[in-house]
Parts: sequence; structure tokens; C-alpha cells
Amino acid sequence: MEIRNKANRIRLLSLTTPQMRAFHFSWFAFHICFFGWFGIAPLMAVVREDLALTQTQIGNTIIASVAITVLVRLLVGVLLDRLGPRRTYTGLLLLGALPVMAIGLADSFEAFLLARLAIGAIGAGFVITQYHTSTMFAPNVVGTANATTAGWGNLGGGTTQILMPLIFSGLLMLGVSETLGWRLAMLVPGVVMVITGLAYWRFTQDAPDGDFRELHRTGGTARKPGFLAVARDIRVWALGLAYALCFGVELTLHNIAAIYFFDQFDLTLASAGLIAGLFGMMNLFARTLGGVVSDYSARQAGLKGRVRWLFVALSCSGIALVAFSQAQFLPLAIALLMVLGLCSQMASGATFGVVPFLNRQGLGTVAGIVGAGGNIGAVAAAFLFRAESIGYQQGLFVLGVVVLALAACALLVRFSAADEAREAQAYRDAAGEEAATAALSTR
Repeated sequence: MEIRNKANRIRLLSLTTPQMRAFHFSWFAFHICFFGWFGIAPLMAVVREDLALTQTQIGNTIIASVAITVLVRLLVGVLLDRLGPRRTYTGLLLLGALPVMAIGLADSFEAFLLARLAIGAIGAGFVITQYHTSTMFAPNVVGTANATTAGWGNLGGGTTQILMPLIFSGLLMLGVSETLGWRLAMLVPGVVMVITGLAYWRFTQDAPDGDFRELHRTGGTARKPGFLAVARDIRVWALGLAYALCFGVELTLHNIAAIYFFDQFDLTLASAGLIAGLFGMMNLFARTLGGVVSDYSARQAGLKGRVRWLFVALSCSGIALVAFSQAQFLPLAIALLMVLGLCSQMASGATFGVVPFLNRQGLGTVAGIVGAGGNIGAVAAAFLFRAESIGYQQGLFVLGVVVLALAACALLVRFSAADEAREAQAYRDAAGEEAATAALSTR
């Protein structure tokens, strides 16, 4: 997409420009999406008892929670290129709040499964977040901007693991039963989603120069390629596989970490949720670090530098996952969980440090396909954990081996000499504008 007036600096304390409003509202919106999407996960030990769920049934609900997101991310990617991020995000938040609040009405496995399936659509918010910052920030900082907004959004996974047991405990202190408590607790993320959706509509715009509809009328945006035109590029699918190996792992841990520590180390629900939350809290800086290194690698070695860094981060993630799966001592397991969070989240940031450079006109579709890859990875991983014959520890080991074996898929993403030269010039132009702006601000 040819959009003008992209920001070449990230001013974290500012909300005065449309670029920084998009930055802050997009990460916060995805943070809240995570709050609704995984709000039930840290309460699954209670839900398991209430609805008498087997491990296979729990595995099926995990699959449902991430499977539908694959289709919705693809759909959202196409909608973004046509409607813009402001309308798309507002609609997703308002509609997604309905099943989040309605899951409390479930009184059987089937009803609970359908609710988790519908809630999974909220995960498409990630694609909107990445698209919005890609349209707002120049090549010299777009990797950092994408990684930071995604990371702080994914931080919602950690927030959820910590807050939902506390909300549940607070309801119990008020005299509510466990059966009613988890149901009432899910009203909280639903209400917050509605408020966030209305705020997104009020305070953001699609691009630095305004609304997409107006830009389309005035010729301010280029013609959009169709889905098939973007899908013919094998590099898009290679990045989708790479994202399956990192974000797929992250989603899997968000779904099973609490119940894994609860069962494996005989912890309380609150303690297991707190430890699981630490994994998500790594997003405070880990994804950003992945994006920062991606931008630095581009400065040193161009687009191929971004790709090489992605390969390294994926490989480290696979090693960390294998090591975590073998940990028998609680403090060691916690430490390795943090290392895994660091590596997998850096790899996710590195992936979307490459995405904006594959197809500018079809950026929404590219982001949708790659983002869907993350959920496909989570669905595939979930099948490891639904079988009664395979424990969580064994499943994590197999998953780590798969990540290690397939990490080289990142190296399939290659750019022509012309692409390298064009993006190098765009990078230099953006960096030069940043330096000039910084010089003026010091006078």
C-alpha cells in the first residue's frame, strides 16, 4: 500500500498524532482481545470439574478456540485492504464481546465448545494491529512498531492468567459458588471489549492522511490485488509456517500452561495461573526486542538480515521448548518457561519485521495469511494434547523437536536485488528524515 506521511520515530508518550494514537490503541485493543480470548483458560481446572470434562474434551475446546481464528484472520486480512483498520477493529470488538459474555450460559460440553469456537474469532485482532502500525510507520521503525504493539497486545495473555483467577477468587469471597463464579467472571472481559471498541472508533483513523473511504475516493491509495494474487507468493506461506512455529507455540502455552503446572507440580489454581502469566508477561519486552533486532539487522544487511535473524530466533525457540519439556524441578521449569517465552516471542516479532516488505499493495492479505499460520500451528499442536495416551510433557517435547526441524523454512523468504535496493533506499530516506527531525527538536 502506498501511504504517505508515515512516522519515522516512535514517541511513546505522545497521543497527539494519528500514528501514535494508532500505535497505542491497536496494542491495547489486542491486549483486550486476549483478555476475552483466553479469559477462560486459567479457570479450566474449575470448569473441568463443573462440566465433567475429559482431557480429550478439553483438547477439543482448545482446538476450537484457535481453529476458527484461522478463517477469521484470512477474512479480516481481505477486509482491511478494503474497509480499513478502524471499522474492522470496532466491528470485531463489539461482535466478539457477545460470545465472551455468553460462555457463562454453557451447561454442557457441547455448549461450552461452541462458545469457545465463537470466541476464537477475537484472535483476528492481531492482524488488524499489525496492519494498522504497518500503515502508520516508516521502514526504519516498522519492525519495532509491529513487534511492540503485538507484544504489548499479547501481554494480555499474561494479564489474563493473573487477573482472571483473582476476579474468580473475589467473587468467591462475596459468597458466590464456584459454579456461578467462573460464569460471572467472564462478564468482565466482555464489558471491557465493548468499551474498547467504542473508543477505537472514536479516537483512531485508518492512515496518516485520514479515512480509507476518503483516500479511495481521492486516489490516495493504490489498487488492491486479489487474495489469489498474493497467495501465489510462496514466501507468504513460508512466513506463515514460521509464525506457526513461534506464535503457535505461544498460543499453546497460553492454553495449557496453567493446567500443566497445576497437574505436574501439584500447585494451587492461583499459583499455577501466576506462573503461566509470567510467560505471557514476557511480551512486555520480548516481541519488541525481536522487532528491534530485525530493524538493526536490516540496517546492517538489508532484508536478508531480517530473514536470517528470524531463522536464529526460531531455532533458539525450539531448543528452549525441548529443554522446558524435560524440566522436573519447579524453579528450573519456571526459568526455562521464561527463556521459552523470550525466544518464541522474539521470533514472532522477527516474523512481522519481514511481513511489511512482501507485498505493499496486499499488506492486509499477507498479514492475514501469516497471522492465520500462527493459529494453524496452535491447532496442530493442540492435537498432541487431546489424546489421553500422550501427556502434556511428552507433547511439549515433540512440539519442540518439530520447531527445530522446520526452523529453516524462514530461509525460503528471499528478495530480489531490486527489492533489496528499493527497500534500502526507503530505509535510508526514513532514517534521514528521523535524523533531521531529531536535529530540529534539539534547537
